Amino acid sequence: MKSLKDVMSTDITVCRKDDTLYDAATKMKEHNVGVIPVCDENKKLDGVITDRDLVLRGYAERKPDTEAVQQVMSEQLHYEAPDTSVQTAASIMAQNQIRRLPVVENGKLAGIVSLGDLSLEDKSNEAAGSALEEISEQPGFH
Repeated sequence: MKSLKDVMSTDITVCRKDDTLYDAATKMKEHNVGVIPVCDENKKLDGVITDRDLVLRGYAERKPDTEAVQQVMSEQLHYEAPDTSVQTAASIMAQNQIRRLPVVENGKLAGIVSLGDLSLEDKSNEAAGSALEEISEQPGFH
């Protein structure tokens, strides 16, 4: 059975807590992503900022482009180790209503997986599909 280290993305753009909302939005556009991990200088995961965070907690609350990412990022995180099976990860994502899961090794960000990454694996395809269905049915989750 494959593990997260086999399917995770490792070329990840990150933000720091003091980066601005504009910096985060620009990075999302440049890299065509909807989530960016927020890490310290040692790659310790402090949170994530999503396109939804930018809109709902940032711009809809009239926060300026110069506001720090820390003010709108999601800090309650679920993450897993690289040796976690893709099946287990899909179940965790479904149970917690999340679409993207950071992968942390030895206290440092090692990668990130999305439901799309998991759905490419035959054995996790059904679980990832179920996770997406459950997440899509729940309003307010991202």
